[in-house]
This record gives sequence, C-alpha cells and structure tokens, in this order.
Amino acid sequence: MTKLRLACIDSAAAPLFDLSPDGGVTRPGFEPEAAALVAAELGRELEWVILPWDDMIPAVQRGDADGVWCGQGIIPSRQEQVDFTRPYAVFNESVLVRAGDPARSPDDLRGYRVAAIANSANMRLAETFPGAELVPFGATDDVFADMIQAVRDGSVDAMVDDDVVVVPLGDDPEFDLAFTAETRNPWGVGVAKDRPELLAELDGALARVIADGRLRAVWEKWMPQLPFPEAALAEGAPA
Repeated sequence: MTKLRLACIDSAAAPLFDLSPDGGVTRPGFEPEAAALVAAELGRELEWVILPWDDMIPAVQRGDADGVWCGQGIIPSRQEQVDFTRPYAVFNESVLVRAGDPARSPDDLRGYRVAAIANSANMRLAETFPGAELVPFGATDDVFADMIQAVRDGSVDAMVDDDVVVVPLGDDPEFDLAFTAETRNPWGVGVAKDRPELLAELDGALARVIADGRLRAVWEKWMPQLPFPEAALAEGAPA
C-alpha cells in the first residue's frame, strides 16, 4: 500500500492533536483522525513525519513529506510556497493572557508583548493590535507549548492562536481568555507546487468525506463545542 506521508509537529494542542505516545505513529485528535479518513478514502497508509514548525513546508518542497496537515491557515505567504487543498476546517482566533489580566479587547493590548507563530495567520491578526509589541515564535519542536510557557512565566503578556486550542485554556486557573476575533480562517493541506496530481487526489477525497458527513462526525467527536462550518466547507475553494 502506498504511503501518504504528512508533516506535523508533536505537541499538546488538544483537541486538534495531542502528544504522540510513540513518536508520531499514533496521534490522537481531530486533525489526525480527519487525515486518516482521507488516507483511507485514497487507499493509502498514513504516516506522520514529525518536524519542528518551520521545517514542515520545506520538507514538503523537498519531497520528504507529501503534505503539511498541521493547523495551516490558507494565507498568502503560505500560498506562495505550496498549493492548498479545499478547506477541511474554519476557525477563529483567540488571545490568551495570565489569570487576572484585565485585557478584553485589542485596544487593551497596547504596550503588551504579544506572542504568535512567525508568518502565521495568528501573527497577521496580532499585527493589527494597536501599540502591541509582537514576539514571533518558531523553529522549535513544540512552538505551541513554548508560547503557553512564555505567557505563564511572564516572558510575554499574551499569545494569539486559534480558538480551538486557546479557548479550552481559558478554563485553566493560570490563564484567562481575553477575547476571540471572528476571523473565520480556512485551513487546508499544503502540497508542493510540482505535485498537482496529489493535490487533486487529496482535494477529491476531502470533498467526498465532507459531502457524506464523515468529516462532520469526526469534528463533532473532538470539538462538540464548536459548530461544524458546513456551508464554508461545502463551497470548497481555498481562500
């Protein structure tokens, strides 16, 4: 059976994905289960290529992985490097602060050190916060955990990431959810620009698991608190 090799980080970012107990062979969470649906639809064996965040797209460009399936918002800076499938998810973005911090809007972040992954949709949002000092993170094995720790220890005052992973942290006694921005960012699978046949295969498989409700079932299993973006996914075009 031909393998489908997908790149991602190994991180505690539930419910998207959680730390793998075996170095990447087994991965719990929404994204791994959604990817397994697509691999099965294509009759291919799924294999995860675990890499630092900044190495994922270069690995796909080199051919060391077939695609990046790892929280990739479809944004222009990434579209310049890889081609994207139709979206398999749509998320908003949230800001996390330490418990007791009064910030509840972008204007409240003036003078704050705000962390976000470099060159991400989250950083693009952070750039709109008036007077905030931006602190880019990247090039580590677990950048999400690094940002959480930076908020915890005061290295930064706030962090921006997708609502699906940040909102649950608002229930942690160490943190408060400052606010969520309704950005409606589509996520897709990034594929090397010289592999249009693979892109078409993945796109077709995604279309089928969206149309027949299988992707929705996985979404509602892992993220019942978030409404399934049925209309946006049915449209199918990367944004």
